[in-house]
Amino acid sequence: MLVIVGAIIVLGAVIGGFLMEGGPMPVLIQPVELLIIGGAALGALIISTPKTLLGKIIKAVLGTLGGGKVNKQIYLDLLKLMYEIFQVTRKDGLIALESHIEHPEKSKIFANYPKILKEHHLLSFMTDTFRLIVLGGIAPHDIETLMDMDIETHHHEGTKPGMILQKIGDSMPGLGIVAAVLGIVITMQAINGPPEEIGHKVAVALVGTFLGIFLSYGFIQPLATNLDLAAEEDSKVYEAIKAGVISLAKGFNPIVSVEFARRSIPSDFRPTFQEMETFVKGVKK
Repeated sequence: MLVIVGAIIVLGAVIGGFLMEGGPMPVLIQPVELLIIGGAALGALIISTPKTLLGKIIKAVLGTLGGGKVNKQIYLDLLKLMYEIFQVTRKDGLIALESHIEHPEKSKIFANYPKILKEHHLLSFMTDTFRLIVLGGIAPHDIETLMDMDIETHHHEGTKPGMILQKIGDSMPGLGIVAAVLGIVITMQAINGPPEEIGHKVAVALVGTFLGIFLSYGFIQPLATNLDLAAEEDSKVYEAIKAGVISLAKGFNPIVSVEFARRSIPSDFRPTFQEMETFVKGVKK
C-alpha cells in the first residue's frame, strides 16, 4: 500500500508543480514516447533475464503492492512453532520429530501455523535441518555451516529481482535520450516549417528525455530498493531459525533455544519476552 501512496506523491509533486508553473498537461501525454521508452526497457529486461527470473520479478513487484510478507506475526508464529517442535525433542526424543518433518502438512503442530506452511522454501529449510539433527553424528558447527550456505544461496537468489530492476532503471534515462533523438530527427525534417510546429516537435522530443529520467528515479529505482530491502528482511527470518536450531543442537533447553532465536530478530518485528512467556505457559498447561 505504501508503494502506491509513494507513487501518487511522486506523480502529484512533479505533475502538480508543472501545472502550477503554467505548463500545459497535454504536452506531457505522449503515448509514442512512452512506447519507445517502455517497449525498449521491456525488451532489454527480457534480453537480460532468464525466463525463471522474469516470473520472480513479476511476483516480487506485485508483492510490494500488498506490503512486505515479513512482519511481527510471522516471527511470533515461527518462535511458537520452534518451541513446540523443540518440546517434542525434549519429551519424546529426536526420533519423534520424524512424523512432523517428513510430512509437515499432516503434522498437528505445523497445522497451527498455516502462514508458515505456505512458505515452501522456509519449510524445507527447517525440515531439512531437523532431518540432519535426527540422523545424528553431525556437530553443531557443521550444521551451522550448512545453514549458512543455504541462507547465502537463498539471499543471493532473493536479491536478483532488485538487481535486475536496478539495471533497467539505470538504462531508462538513456532510453529517454533515444526517444528524444528520434524526436529531433523528426523535427529536423520540418526545419522549414513555422516556428510553432518546430517548437511543438522539440517539446515532444524533450518529453522523451523527461519521461526516461522521471520513470527511472521516480519509480523503477525506488522499487528496486524496495525489493532489495524485502530480500534482506526475508533473510533475517532464516537467521532466526538458524539461531534457534543451532542452540537446540548445542544442548540448550527449548525455551532458551527460542530465546536465542528471538534475540536475533530485528527490533521492528521482535516479539517481547512476555509474549513468548505467555505462550509457553499456555503450552505447559
